[in-house]
Amino acid sequence: MAKAAKKPPTKSQIVASIAEATGVTKKDVAAVFAALEAEVKKNLGSRGAGSFTIPGLLKIVKQRVPARPARKGVPNPFRPGEVMDVAAKPAQNKVKIRPLKNLKEMV
Repeated sequence: MAKAAKKPPTKSQIVASIAEATGVTKKDVAAVFAALEAEVKKNLGSRGAGSFTIPGLLKIVKQRVPARPARKGVPNPFRPGEVMDVAAKPAQNKVKIRPLKNLKEMV
């Protein structure tokens, strides 16, 4: 088993490591990552299912966060006794990544 590194690996180091472990060329491994990226984009896009699972590792879910109206006269949590105005926030999509059982057990 390989020794754990102090820094997270770069994309090229990941591709090289997977190519070495599987006996597949680096170009083919890079093509697999590109295809995986395209699948995630297709499933999380505006017409997609809204979620994507990488089996055994993680689940990526798109969540719609509704707009928040502006508020005036809200108590300031950092300076008790003062009030502040909170600006409105538009609706947005957020991405949540949930670890699956195998990933939790690895850690």
